[in-house]
Amino acid sequence: MITLKGSLKKITYQNSDNYYTVARIKVGKTNDLITIVGHMAGVVEGETLELKGNWVTHQKYGDQFKIESFNILLPATTAGIKAYLESGIIKGIGKDLANAIVKRFEEKTFDIIENEPIRLKEVNGIGNTKAKIIEKAWNKHHSVRRVMQFLQDRGVSVFHASKILIFYGSDALKTMKHEPYALARDIPEAGFIVADTIALNQGIAKDDPERIKACLIYLLLSFEKDGHVFVFKEALIEKCFQTIGTRSGLSDGVDHDKIEEALLALNKSKELVIDEREKTSVYLNRLYMAEKGIALRIKAMLSLPVSGNIIDDDEIIEEVASRLAIELSLNQLEVITNALKQRVVVITGGPGTGKTTLVRALCAIFKKMKRKVVLGAPTGRAARRLSEVTGQKAKTLHKLLEYDPDDNSFRKNHSNPFDLDVFIVDEASMVDTMLMYHLVAALPVTSVLMLVGDTFQLPSVGPGNVLSDIINSRVVKTFYLTEIFRQAKESPIIMNAHAIRNGEMPELLNESPNENNQALSEFYFLENNLPEKVVETISLLCSKRIKQAFPHIDEIQVLTPMHKGEAGTINLNQKLQQVLNKNTTGIESHGFIFKVGDKVMHLKNNYEKDVFNGDIGIVYEIDKTEGIVSVDYYGTIVDYEVLELDQLTLAYTISVHKSQGSEYSAVVIALTTNHFPLLQRNLLYTAITRAKHLVILVGSKKALTMALNNNKIDLRLSTLATWLKE
Repeated sequence: MITLKGSLKKITYQNSDNYYTVARIKVGKTNDLITIVGHMAGVVEGETLELKGNWVTHQKYGDQFKIESFNILLPATTAGIKAYLESGIIKGIGKDLANAIVKRFEEKTFDIIENEPIRLKEVNGIGNTKAKIIEKAWNKHHSVRRVMQFLQDRGVSVFHASKILIFYGSDALKTMKHEPYALARDIPEAGFIVADTIALNQGIAKDDPERIKACLIYLLLSFEKDGHVFVFKEALIEKCFQTIGTRSGLSDGVDHDKIEEALLALNKSKELVIDEREKTSVYLNRLYMAEKGIALRIKAMLSLPVSGNIIDDDEIIEEVASRLAIELSLNQLEVITNALKQRVVVITGGPGTGKTTLVRALCAIFKKMKRKVVLGAPTGRAARRLSEVTGQKAKTLHKLLEYDPDDNSFRKNHSNPFDLDVFIVDEASMVDTMLMYHLVAALPVTSVLMLVGDTFQLPSVGPGNVLSDIINSRVVKTFYLTEIFRQAKESPIIMNAHAIRNGEMPELLNESPNENNQALSEFYFLENNLPEKVVETISLLCSKRIKQAFPHIDEIQVLTPMHKGEAGTINLNQKLQQVLNKNTTGIESHGFIFKVGDKVMHLKNNYEKDVFNGDIGIVYEIDKTEGIVSVDYYGTIVDYEVLELDQLTLAYTISVHKSQGSEYSAVVIALTTNHFPLLQRNLLYTAITRAKHLVILVGSKKALTMALNNNKIDLRLSTLATWLKE
């Protein structure tokens, strides 16, 4: 291995997700700059580096020095320290202050800033506030480097460094040194493997109970991510044994009995629950309490009769006609009449069957009855749509529950319930177990809960089968809307959606939209058997053929079943960005370059920013100097620092799962046989029902047929229906 020492002159490129860097350094008195490549974090231009690695030859760029490890060489002389602080590398220290600090602490200056920053107050002109600013700036600059170095020294991939830093902040190094298995609990993306590598490197025994416990919790979190509320005990023990065993023979001394001992210990400490009824099911404690809590609350509500004046059919018809100018069908009238008699009720049906009309009518009737109604939906997009169609204020369930991100709690709960008479939840199929638990816990037991949704859509992203379990329990009265209204029957989108739901081949137009200046129809199938041709066709459609009818970037949404592959979200986003956004500069993160004007999507709930998983916005501004990307979400500007950019992705194309709860003017759907692991009827149905005016399927007839014929819904392990029946 070769060692180089030099001054960092220019950072040509740096990936903010894993800190892969291309840079130029000056070594000694040579005039030529050397190109270096590798993972480097916490370095800035002007610093002196010690690099260890080897020379490689790049086919295009020639000789490069590939870094295996590096150190920042801080100057040791007072003159060097003073020059370093004056350079602006540590924000908050100018020329005069640098001189004063070095004059006071001399060669110990860096040691004081690093280990005893409170002593900076000994310098004239530095008070509490200034000392904290300098300490924060120093740690911000050096903490990334420390974490990266720690991971590199232990043979761990640096890919998760940014996630670890974001989660633990200044405690990142301390946590990894003293509680490495916390990573398996707190950062599932890093998971057990990263935590285990660190812990074993630090000398933990292979059969240490804490190691086995960490693996069990990590596996339960993985099952939760796949939508399961519980896992069977024997399957969990076997999976744990396999996971530890595949760690390069690192299962020495670990057998099934020791895993069961660890499982019982976790059950005793209430980190997980082994169901007492059959002792075969294992839950994370919060999921067990949530499912049981949902059932108990619903049964408590159902035990109370509905009180108050119930208006008759004539009054209902008159009120709806006068307020909404709507004539109810006999089916709708029957559903409304019976729903008013229920404490908890489910209303379900496909597109065009009048769910929205029913919600509007119910709101009008409850207003006449002087009942206070609250409307909610799982996502911001669904809440906005609910508000638009009803003309009444609707909010996300998290906002209504007054979620507090500081302590991960909801201010609305059983001791501080909602002030309402009726709570109507739209898109209820998207509500997972934990959210439904917090919702029903905050409902007065004397209130009415109405769940409206389409059970044939994809299930919630979070764990559980809440709406399906409630229906299947037969404890809660469920009304099925089956009649497709005349106006809906005229829509090829709605009629084809119902055909797909029934496993029938939709009626397809094969000609390309807008060819020969013909008027747009609503539903097309453009056959392309090669994935690269699918991408080419979609690019042409979005940039030219349908852009005249739908010119705004928000109006057209491309959907695809998968992230990987030629016709996956990753590749399609890059191709569409090339044709739809001609800006040449941007900021790079996790393989994407974000540019002003890009359509982007937020990937996980961030309550501090008030942005939620699946929200789509437009990049409004980029400040490369400060590393800030500003995104416009429906008129609200949200800023992201470089380390937060993993919460964003390009959204010219999104997965069908991410589109739930949304509607778009035009939807273009990629379907290839390469998508076969996810080609399911409910996925295709969900994709098509996102469109209001235009659907274009692009792909192979074989892939379409595969999706139609696959009506097998992924089995999720949950017990809410059982709890409700007991």
